[in-house]
Amino acid sequence: MPISSSSTEKFVNIATIRDNCVILKDGSLRAVLMVSGINFDLLSDTEQEVIINAYQSLLNSLDFSLQILIHSRKVNMNNYLEEIKYVGEKETNELLRLQIEEYYNFIEELVRSTNIMVKRFYVVIPYSSSPIISAAGGGLEPILSKLPFGKKTTPQEKSEKKELDFENQKMQLYYRVNAIISALKPMGLNAIRLKTADLIELYYNFYNPEKQERKNLAIASELDAEYEEYSLE
Repeated sequence: MPISSSSTEKFVNIATIRDNCVILKDGSLRAVLMVSGINFDLLSDTEQEVIINAYQSLLNSLDFSLQILIHSRKVNMNNYLEEIKYVGEKETNELLRLQIEEYYNFIEELVRSTNIMVKRFYVVIPYSSSPIISAAGGGLEPILSKLPFGKKTTPQEKSEKKELDFENQKMQLYYRVNAIISALKPMGLNAIRLKTADLIELYYNFYNPEKQERKNLAIASELDAEYEEYSLE
């Protein structure tokens, strides 16, 4: 029996995604960083100690929680295969064209017979403004709004206040994001904040684990380029 989208929405805690923020149903915000990886076991004892100390300093400096995610997913190789095919069709050298064709057939067979996986690392940074004192009815605001005194708030004023609160929370979250990105640098880790389109694609992949990625996240290539540049310094 198919499950309607309306019956599954209640299990998703996300209200919307905008301005590079994930907005949860309780009004709190989340920012997501994609972080490069390092092969810790291949480092020297001194390098490992430096990274451990930097990680300890990061944990000691936090006054809010962090969520660290490792996401493994089957890679969509269709775009890569199309690029190989396009290059082969444009190649004028017959020998190179045959080699490209053999390579295309090899990759195509590999994709059919093997699940090619990619592993990405994420850090989720939260921010929530101080909660209003609650009451049995879900807060004092609904109760106070019914009292026969004071100026009633219009829908437009409520909307403007909600937008102002969002802008304030977004700025506080921005400061936290920059602090975490800076704290990861001494560990040799580059981090990039996911933009709105990247967040939508990422959460689509999370909630549809049986499917391949619809496309490669553009920000992943950006992160890889930054990591290569950092490694050369």
